[in-house]
Amino acid sequence: MTSTGHEHAAPEPRSGPSTGLVVPPGRGRTVRTAAQQVTFKVTGQHSRTASSFEVVVPPGFDVGAHVHARSEEFFYVLEGELDIFAFEPLVRSGDSWREWRSAAGDRVVRAVPGTVVLVPPGCPHAFANPTGSPARMLFQSAPPPDHERYFEELLDILATGEPPDAEVVAALRARYDIEQLTPLRHGPRGAEEG
Repeated sequence: MTSTGHEHAAPEPRSGPSTGLVVPPGRGRTVRTAAQQVTFKVTGQHSRTASSFEVVVPPGFDVGAHVHARSEEFFYVLEGELDIFAFEPLVRSGDSWREWRSAAGDRVVRAVPGTVVLVPPGCPHAFANPTGSPARMLFQSAPPPDHERYFEELLDILATGEPPDAEVVAALRARYDIEQLTPLRHGPRGAEEG
């Protein structure tokens, strides 16, 4: 069910106040699960401000609506299309966020390449790939390294190939500032995971 890909090592940090970091295309530490592929581009070793990832979102993947009390996130769609929202809904209800809307009339949008989404702390949000083709996005999370550790520990949980223990996944999410509002799903039929 789960495979781990570590094709390219993460860039080695260099010391010195005037040394930057350049990560060439196709480089960074890549982790893969049945649900998605995440390449670590800039980590807490390199930045005090944010972790940066390149994420491939396969067809049928739905991260599920969730909220972070202290983290801020930034998404930039590079390829493909995603359904996405970032607002407080009138009612946080049901097991799907696709029909949610805000008091101001905001609704889920189809994000195409070039779309930017900024999610402040406390703002419910989600993304899903309803198309038949993978989507790719740049994702940043601040402050580092919470999301890095979340991805690493989730990979360890999924690496067993067994269905994940819901209580273990819930504890992981709580540890890394993720309050899940609707289920994460992946696969052609949107099978639930965690």
